[in-house]
Amino acid sequence: MRIGTVVPMAQGDSHERTPEWEEIRRFAQHAEGIGIDSLWVFDHMYSNVPGTEPRGVHEAWSLLTALAVATEKVELGQLVMCASFRPPAVLAKMAVTTDQISGGRLTLGLGAGWHDQEYRAFGFPLDHRVSRFEEALQIIVPLLRGETVTFEGRFHSANEAVLLPKAERRIPILIAGNKPRMLGLTARYADAWNTAWFWEPNQKLHDRLAAFDEALAAEDREAGSVRRTVGIEVLEADQPSATKRLKDLFTSYSGLPVDDLILVLLPMTLASLDRLGEAIRMGSTG
Repeated sequence: MRIGTVVPMAQGDSHERTPEWEEIRRFAQHAEGIGIDSLWVFDHMYSNVPGTEPRGVHEAWSLLTALAVATEKVELGQLVMCASFRPPAVLAKMAVTTDQISGGRLTLGLGAGWHDQEYRAFGFPLDHRVSRFEEALQIIVPLLRGETVTFEGRFHSANEAVLLPKAERRIPILIAGNKPRMLGLTARYADAWNTAWFWEPNQKLHDRLAAFDEALAAEDREAGSVRRTVGIEVLEADQPSATKRLKDLFTSYSGLPVDDLILVLLPMTLASLDRLGEAIRMGSTG
């Protein structure tokens, strides 16, 4: 099982202020140095909980591209890029460029979006989000696979669009979602799936894993054909007790059809990363 972590990028991740780039860079390089498998960013205009005052957050794609230069080996991904925020063909173009900059380390995470406040503030349409997302996939996916795309939908269109230069490899596509329609789109188009947020495996997680199996079967895909990632929130991650809690957490997922645990360490600090590194080493030595 692989272990990933979200990088600090929003107000409150590690301090009450929005973290500066140098802090984010140090976190990412330290994570890579202790053997973390993957680093992830969120895609939001505000980082607040709905119903509260807006909080600062950095733009996700710019940050991820900077991380592609600041790191060397670790996988880079998004949980997830909001398909509403960028035209689908442009999003595919950005993915190819960032993947090349990273040396082939990008996983393109995609989602339909949900935070109404940021939609209204920045002028994005609130209606038919999943339908818009489905149309976007019909442009993004074939473009990334090297095809020339002509598509005329209700919300999106493309006319003989092609990515030049083309992707140098098959860029993995991850989709996050839990409801039946999103699971169906994931099973049809994606290489990876994310469900969140959890701690130890509970009945809700088992139900979601089973529902995803059903979605894969409906698309005639084998249960193990799509990478499964689970988002985990780790409170008090910098405390000494976190090491054992994390080790026990990893043990609780062994044997489940889960490929990656992607952790949100709270706070997102170097001390929290060190606790995570200790837990990984303890697990590898039994």
